[in-house]
Amino acid sequence: MQISEVMQPNGVLIDVSVPSKFKLLKFVAETAADRLGLVEGDVLNAVQSREDLGSTGIGAGIAIPHASVEGINLPFVLLVRLTMPIDFDAIDEEPVDIVCLILTPSGEQSHYLKLLSSIARQLRSVDAATTIRRAADREIIYQALITCEP
Repeated sequence: MQISEVMQPNGVLIDVSVPSKFKLLKFVAETAADRLGLVEGDVLNAVQSREDLGSTGIGAGIAIPHASVEGINLPFVLLVRLTMPIDFDAIDEEPVDIVCLILTPSGEQSHYLKLLSSIARQLRSVDAATTIRRAADREIIYQALITCEP
């Protein structure tokens, strides 16, 4: 599954300001729930439960919180660029400024892992990360995510 199949340019939010990891997770859960017609608390609980297993901060200022949720038929992807990096308990202990939320339908494990892998690979690309951090608009960021899809 490719990123372009589950994400549109309006799935990119730039210059979001949140003071903490919890506030960030609450913000992305609220945004996702609103767009998907889900209950915010259900989305937040799913994302927080996964985060409780271990941080989804993958290093280099990037985090990919993810969870399976009931009530959706297709994966949902939301990329957020923060105005200021926040502590995310990342594996390299560096603060995070690029966050990509991935929600997948319950029971879709194989698609979920492929999508997670694809997004992680794209975000870890120095060129893509630099573009995401510097871009003035969401379309440029979106194109940086999908440019190198197989």
